[in-house]
Amino acid sequence: MAGECLRCAAVKYLVFVPDGCADEPLAELGGRTPLEAARMPRLAALAARSEVGRAEVIPPGLPPGSDVGNMAILGYDPVRYHTGRAPIEAAAMGVALGPDEVAYRCNLVTLSDGDTPAMIDFAAGHPTNEQSHAIVAALDAVLGNGRDGVRFHPGVEYRHLCVVPASWSDVECVPPHDLTGQAAVFPTGPASAPVRALMDASRTVVRDVAASVACDATQIWLWGQGVKPQLPRFDATYGLAGRMTSAVDLVQGLGVLTGIDVVDVPTATAGFDNDYVAQRDACLRSLEDRDFFLLHVEATDEAGHQGRVDVKVDALERWDTDVIGPIVDALDRAGEPYRLLLLPDHATPCARKTHTSDSVPYLLFDSTVEREGGTYDEAATFHCTPVPAHLLMGALVRRSGKNV
Repeated sequence: MAGECLRCAAVKYLVFVPDGCADEPLAELGGRTPLEAARMPRLAALAARSEVGRAEVIPPGLPPGSDVGNMAILGYDPVRYHTGRAPIEAAAMGVALGPDEVAYRCNLVTLSDGDTPAMIDFAAGHPTNEQSHAIVAALDAVLGNGRDGVRFHPGVEYRHLCVVPASWSDVECVPPHDLTGQAAVFPTGPASAPVRALMDASRTVVRDVAASVACDATQIWLWGQGVKPQLPRFDATYGLAGRMTSAVDLVQGLGVLTGIDVVDVPTATAGFDNDYVAQRDACLRSLEDRDFFLLHVEATDEAGHQGRVDVKVDALERWDTDVIGPIVDALDRAGEPYRLLLLPDHATPCARKTHTSDSVPYLLFDSTVEREGGTYDEAATFHCTPVPAHLLMGALVRRSGKNV
């Protein structure tokens, strides 16, 4: 297995992010959460020797999303550094933003017909890249390509990018995944007129091309706007050079912005077919010459959005058998001292089908310390006072992080 000949180093540092895995008690699980119901003996064994508590990954006043949560997990205070979701994704896509530009996340969505449309699907049926890129190309040809400062950039599946003048930034936008099965709430605010006009104009273009490529999309949905954030480099801040793996543009963008190399794992996906083993092996290979690695998997979040309790439990169990156990075993065999931080970037309760700002359980493990730990789930940590999540990176590497 990769990683059995890891070079000798002072300490290896790992961060595991099961996206949105925190949840609420569910009747179908006998009043347990997915974390409580999942069979995760390797995680339980780690927790029994770990510091276990609660972390505030979403500071008050900020939107409960992976942009805010993963920024905090990487050790950067979102209150200080967060400017929006879309500019982080722009970094992952290699889209440069000028000082007079703002990026919007551009979802392809499916709305119902009528005067008061409802959000049927915030992901437009999860189109393939081939389907969605044809739609985005048409959008740029008809409505973008620099006209009035508007550009469209293709991303992955339903997740794309729209760059517009900075004067369009003062808008209140509801994330489409917060509207599933509800009436669409369109953008409001001082600069909402051009944003709404562009969304309205997209309908004809999207519907025509979507019909030709057998896609369910009916229009674009703009949200998550922001200017390019200015984040200090991770290695300069925490004294570690590292890598990460994630199938999500947003998380990759944070790597780009902080100087953490993003490892390409072709079979890693943002869905339920994610290749956990390939991500695990990428982690073990990386630890041969780098001392820090972050491993992020989206499947638990996607299961929460779809309300698929059984799938969420299965995704957690895959973490245990395919990631946590083998990586811990490889490090133990190599005699490497290591520290591990595990926590989700936010909660995505299956009953709510969207993100919440609730604090989440965290686990902080040090292989060189014998201690009496606890249990890693929501109930066991409910009475713990939440700590700001951006401070946990400093606790992991035992550095202050220069007050980032």
